[in-house]
Parts: sequence; structure tokens; C-alpha cells
Amino acid sequence: VHAPLREPCRHRLPGIFLGLTDAQGDATGALVQLQDPHLDGLPGLEQVSQAGDTRMRHLGHVDEPGHARAQVHEGTEVGDPGHVSLHDRSLDEGAAAFVGAGALRSRDRALRRLLRGSLGPVELRFVLADGTVLSEGGPGSVATVAFRDRATLLRVLLDPEGRFGDAYSSGRVEVHGDLVAALEAVYHAVEDRASSTSALILLGRHTLRASRDNVHRHYDLGNEFYRLWLDDQMLYTSAYFPSPDDGLEDAQVAKMDHVCRKLRLRPGESVVEAGSGWGALALHMARHYGVTVTAYNISTEQVRYSRDRAAREGLEGRVVFLEDDYRRIRGRFDAFVSLGMLEHVGLENYRVLGEVIDRCLARPHGRGLLHFIGRDQPGALNAWIRQRIFPGACPPTLGQMSRGVLEHGGFSILDVENLRLHYAVTLAHWRSRFENAMDEVAARFGEAFARSWRLYLAGSEAAFRSGSLQLFQVTFARRGFNDLPWTRAELYPWRDVTP
Repeated sequence: VHAPLREPCRHRLPGIFLGLTDAQGDATGALVQLQDPHLDGLPGLEQVSQAGDTRMRHLGHVDEPGHARAQVHEGTEVGDPGHVSLHDRSLDEGAAAFVGAGALRSRDRALRRLLRGSLGPVELRFVLADGTVLSEGGPGSVATVAFRDRATLLRVLLDPEGRFGDAYSSGRVEVHGDLVAALEAVYHAVEDRASSTSALILLGRHTLRASRDNVHRHYDLGNEFYRLWLDDQMLYTSAYFPSPDDGLEDAQVAKMDHVCRKLRLRPGESVVEAGSGWGALALHMARHYGVTVTAYNISTEQVRYSRDRAAREGLEGRVVFLEDDYRRIRGRFDAFVSLGMLEHVGLENYRVLGEVIDRCLARPHGRGLLHFIGRDQPGALNAWIRQRIFPGACPPTLGQMSRGVLEHGGFSILDVENLRLHYAVTLAHWRSRFENAMDEVAARFGEAFARSWRLYLAGSEAAFRSGSLQLFQVTFARRGFNDLPWTRAELYPWRDVTP
């Protein structure tokens, strides 16, 4: 049972209680209860108020087998709001506990039960830095997860999504072995334990200003940072691998050609791109397919880089990079394309995006393509990634995208392709290059930043490998558009299609 501090717990709680305090004794965590039929007595413990200004002794005792009750000297019960944190000085600094018999062995037994309850069976070994083994993980264990102390373990168990990333970034958790395999094992273990997601989290904040702030936090870290580990054209979306053995540079070019073939681009046509990154796709379409491109992007760093590259390559007359939001797209175009932007639009703005596409696509032949990270079922992106890496990101389901973006504009879906394994391979390439640049990243941004991004890349790879995340390409057109290929063969020109 996980009870937030702002809510009262039941006055009679079975078992062992764990909570968190900070160094000053202020309550910062939550109470957890675990069944323990062996409780036979409770020591006197100090109760600290949430404000940290009242310290009172209370008596603890068992009123019947397996049920603990604690009362403050003044008669306030443990479950009352504002008096929820109990701590035992023998625990690691910052950890609080209320335990039968108060023995270290009992505490670790409780932590083991909490660990099993959080993850269930998982092929990982869990240990503490002092050598305590919390779980052997079985003969198929892919890695060992080591916690510096019990306080760190407790914080992570109380809020795994929010706390594990920070604990790993700060070095309070280490993963010895295959980090991606370890995270993939966790994803598989918890996939049936996922709780419902608040609609407020799914909606988020995606106003014009909030969207610009979100983009600035992630994409404006500096072009030199991304140049360390992306391909030579700086594409920051999944590559397309005709063969899994292809190199990253070739696979990114193959992705751009794959998109252009799906759009059936013709010389002289006009294309609008929403969220153009560092400009590689816009320049590729203009150079190799003879189209003119208007590209919208709200990242100052990326727009500046794209304009400089267009000028260097003599394409500034055929590609225009605008530092502006997709909601301000103006003009009429033959094709609309967006790679990796839909995740940042926010569900509440899907209808707006659909109206923009409807307004800007020519009739009757207008068509488009959306390339985006998605999910099989509605849910928010990992809480730590939303907070530390990708603020405002929300990967939709196909249904959410279709209903929210395309249906209102009267568009027909022509083709859907799931390329999640291509993204897993792309991330493996990025992660390998990032590891090679790890020392340089740490020197420029700090060790915690470097570890955060290592975890983000590894966690993303594990999410695509496990199927927690998907990568969709959806091609659509005006209703009644019939200039369609009879088969999908033209998408794969390298194949021998001879009978």
C-alpha cells in the first residue's frame, strides 16, 4: 500500500511501515505497509511532524497478532496528516522505519518483500554496497543492481519511475553488467503491473510558450553535444535499416528515401515540414527529389544550423527554414511531413494539428506522413524522462493519433508501418557513440548529466526492444486520392521482385 503524505493512513495498519525523512527530519516520502505476522513488539520511536518543528515521543505496541498500532503521547494517531514520518536512528541517514523488534535483519526482510512486491520475478541480482544480497535473481540474471545504502533503495522502491534515474545519475545506484538488458528485464517484469495514468499527465502543458521552453531544454543543449554521437547529418529520429548490419549513416539516408517514396514526391512539388531538426530531411528532399520545402522549427540552435548548411550547399533558394511553431504554418503545399514532432504536440492539441494539416494541404492530391514514437495502450512517458530529459513528451497510440489528428480533417490512412526494432538498432548506435564520448560529455556538462543521458539512451533502447514503445510511420491523404501504388514494391527498390 502506497499512501502519499498528504493523505491519512488507516489508524490500524498491518505489518511494517517504511517512510522517508530528509536530513533535517522533515517528511519527504511516503508510508508503506507490509504484512508481517511475526511482529511481537514495537520499540519507542520518535515521531517528527511534517513541518519539522515538533518532536514527540510515542508508544508502539501490538494490539493483536500481526496488527501494529502506534499512538503519540498527546493522543494523535500515526495516520493523521502532518504526523506521518517515523524514524529509527539506526537506519541509513534519510531513511525512516517503524519495525517490529527493530532489528536490521527484519528491516532487510521487509525491503526484500517490498522489492519482490514492486517487480515480481525478474532476472536481476540486487545488492547493497555493504554486501547484503537482497535478491539473487536466478541463474539467468543479466546484471547486478547495487544500491549505495538502504535509504537509496527505499526511495527507489517508493517511487521507482521518479527516483531510480536520479539515484543512477548521482552514482548512488550502479548497474554491473548489461544496462540495456537490465532495463529490458524490468520493463518485462512490470508490464502487467502498470497503473492507470492520470489524464492530467497525458494532457500536460503545450502552449506556444511551454512548447518553446520544452524544446529549448532538450534540443538547445548545443549542436556540438549532439554532434558527438549522432550521424554526420545530425538526424535525431529513428534510422531505417534495409539490413540490420548497415551503418548508421547509410541507414539514416535510407530512412529519408523511405519517407520520400511513401510521399511519392515529384519534381516541382512543394512540401511543408513540421519540426525539421537540423534540416537533413528538408535538404535531402530538395536535392534528390526536386521539391521546394518550407520547414518550421522552434529550436533556435537547430534553425541556425539548418540555415547555415543550406547556404553552404547552395540550397537556400529551395529550402526555407522558419523559426516558428507548427500552429502558425501558412500557405498551400502538396505534401506535409513530420518526423519526431507529434510526441511533443500534446493530446490536447491534436485537433489543432489536424486543422493545420487540413488548411495547408492542397486539394485533391494533398498527402502526408507522420513518423512518431507511440504506444500500444494509452500512457505517459516515464516520469523521470519527462522531468529530466524530455519535458512535455507524450507518445500516443495509433487510435489517439487517428482520432485526434486525421479524422477531423477527413483524411484517409494509406499505410501504417511499425519500425520499433529499427529504433532499437538506431539507439544502440547512438549509445555506442555516446559511450565513446562519455568522458568529453562529463567534462563539459558534469558526471551526473553524462550518466543521465547514458541511462536515457539505454532505457529508450530497452523500451523499443521490449515493446513498451513503438515507432509508427503513418501515410495519409485526402479522401478519394487514387494516385496510389498498386503494391508496396516501390518502397523497396533494392529487392529483387522478379518472379
